[in-house]
Amino acid sequence: MIIGDGLHLAYCTNVHRGETWPEILARLERHTDTVRRRVAPGEPYAIGLRLGAQASADLAEPATLHAFQRWLDEHESYVFTINGFPYGNFHGARVKEQVYAPDWSTPERLAYTMRLFDLVAALVPPGIPGSISTVPASFKGFELTPEHRAAIFTNLGACARHIDALVARTGLDLTLGLEPEPLCLLETTTETVAFFDEWEARDPDAATWRRYVGVNYDCCHLAVEFEAPHEALDRLTSAGLRLSKLHLSSALRVTPDAGGRAALESFVEPTYLHQVVAGRADTGEVFRRHVDLPDALADRRPSEPEEEWRVHFHVPLHASPGAPFGDTREHLTGALDWLAAHPGACAHLEMETYTWEVLPPALRIGIEDQLVREYAWTLEACAARWLAEPATASRVAMAARA
Repeated sequence: MIIGDGLHLAYCTNVHRGETWPEILARLERHTDTVRRRVAPGEPYAIGLRLGAQASADLAEPATLHAFQRWLDEHESYVFTINGFPYGNFHGARVKEQVYAPDWSTPERLAYTMRLFDLVAALVPPGIPGSISTVPASFKGFELTPEHRAAIFTNLGACARHIDALVARTGLDLTLGLEPEPLCLLETTTETVAFFDEWEARDPDAATWRRYVGVNYDCCHLAVEFEAPHEALDRLTSAGLRLSKLHLSSALRVTPDAGGRAALESFVEPTYLHQVVAGRADTGEVFRRHVDLPDALADRRPSEPEEEWRVHFHVPLHASPGAPFGDTREHLTGALDWLAAHPGACAHLEMETYTWEVLPPALRIGIEDQLVREYAWTLEACAARWLAEPATASRVAMAARA
């Protein structure tokens, strides 16, 4: 939905199961359109589409794509962004570190992402920018030889050239957003800037590609790294990096005392990787990192003074997870403050709480109710910063209470 001057808001449909296009369309009809009718009746409704490799190949068939274009028109909906991070299965089975595979050193990741750009170019309405979010180049736990690293830059350059050709043909504004994440090749904003500088040092054309390849800023991920939103966003944009999208997301935080550790056991689950960063909230100092939550819980070393754990576990935006836990919504609202002070810096906002199926039962409500409440919370936060109309926020708040 359009919430302000050129500002688009959606929820990411990676919260729903679906690896083939028929499965995804069924979820759009069952869940997404139900949410649309509650939060945006009678007005254009934005969809943040998640397509894995199989679903993107299905949708690329001309007849299927034309049928979906008609579906969007009939349901007063439009697509402005596609989540191209998970290549394969994303629900109901072990995902963990395989969510980063194939990485950007492979031809498979390149071909898949170029196909996503062909699709978003066919789906995004005229005058609206289109974006694709993708993995942070690779995972630090993978084997990354100099040859792998060189291939990453080569493939990103090939993708940028593909985007350039699409832009020349269509006149659209299209961007790819690499998404920094804990324990990945692009982890912090400092590492992200250094990565783009290295790309430019390797390829003189890379400076040109910055108009097409930038950063998908996930608030959960950067909060887990103890980064301050104003400093992090300033660092990226001062380096000339484009913000393709802001992921509105919140992480779990807790003091690692006996009670905190015991409570964290309910968040241990076999599907996703839940990286843990231990640090100090007041200084931003990082003490140590763990690849997954069980690794952190198995580490019995004494805590540092004022130590806090931040866990890469996306928790709902509309409510606190409850004692002994906190959340990092403060980082999210700080990012919105920054956006309000830098109008036009980013046109795409996407709520991304994909963990509904693995949340502890006490935090899980009906999926459509959760999504509507997240819209209400987000629109209220945006309206408080004049990023959204107060009347829209009030209307959706009423829908959330219904």
